Amino acid sequence: MARPPDNTAAAKSRSEDSALIRELALLLDETNLTEIEIERAGLRVRVARNISIAASVPAIAQVVNPAAVAAPAAPAAVPDVSEHPGVVPSPMVGTVYWASEPGAKPFIEVGSRVSVGETLLIIEAMKTMNQIPSPRAGTVTQILVEDGQPVEFGEPLVIIE
Repeated sequence: MARPPDNTAAAKSRSEDSALIRELALLLDETNLTEIEIERAGLRVRVARNISIAASVPAIAQVVNPAAVAAPAAPAAVPDVSEHPGVVPSPMVGTVYWASEPGAKPFIEVGSRVSVGETLLIIEAMKTMNQIPSPRAGTVTQILVEDGQPVEFGEPLVIIE
């Protein structure tokens, strides 16, 4: 006779995952880091936060577990900037930087006129700094990412009109 699945093991695993995320979030606050990522026993956990000039955003946890991935709820009434005709999407996964080095003048600002091929941002991926060129000429109307923010492939970076 087959044994029924052990639901207590799954519950214990979720509880341990939650405890790990809380511990990493506390570590972020204590060390003023913006991102921590660990991988253990096939479970990858990345905890990151975005820091803006006006206010700090609470830590956001991202759990990547191939066995169970839940779809996040979409925020209501937020326009989808990825559908904007002037959006410049990220060509890779990495960390965005507004300038060539800390303290340097940013490549672009809202209102900047850009030409085709002009550097908009830098994305660091695998310890390589990749300049992101403008695909079109126009005026930068929005910068959708913060300096030092991790980005995903296809994530909207800038809107040029």
